[in-house]
Amino acid sequence: MFVCAFAIAFIIDNFFIVNATVPTGSMQNTIMAGDRMIGWRLSYKMSEPERGDVIIFKYPDDPSQKYVKRVIGLPGETVTITKGNIYINDDTEPLVEDYLPENWVWKNDGFTFIVPQDCYFVLGDNRNNSHDARSWTNTYVTKDAILGKALFCYWPLDSIKKID
Repeated sequence: MFVCAFAIAFIIDNFFIVNATVPTGSMQNTIMAGDRMIGWRLSYKMSEPERGDVIIFKYPDDPSQKYVKRVIGLPGETVTITKGNIYINDDTEPLVEDYLPENWVWKNDGFTFIVPQDCYFVLGDNRNNSHDARSWTNTYVTKDAILGKALFCYWPLDSIKKID
């Protein structure tokens, strides 16, 4: 019985779900420091990540670490950060980001990123306190490094919630 339960748990954990913990405040207020979450590994087997998805992935500078960030730039896009706003390609209107904390002020500015094919540009929601693509040596997350789409936080128990 124990062997069967172990085998089922192993299969579920390695092929269907991915667990992750956010150790810092980089995704506040969407995900708080210490929150644990479940992601769905099959989310991107038949489809592509979309802008705004929160993903769990292997950190490009150290693939032994799992990171959780939000997809901002898609393959082939140009992402420009100017005066605290994000612009995609030649859009004249900034990206609408309802998930950002209210009344926040961007401290860093003047970035342009050209996202390679099969890669994604990701940022933390707490932009002034996030170690994300703006500062990594390997700036982009490859599709094969994405472990799954973050679905919900399950810990702490008083903070169970769906991730949007």
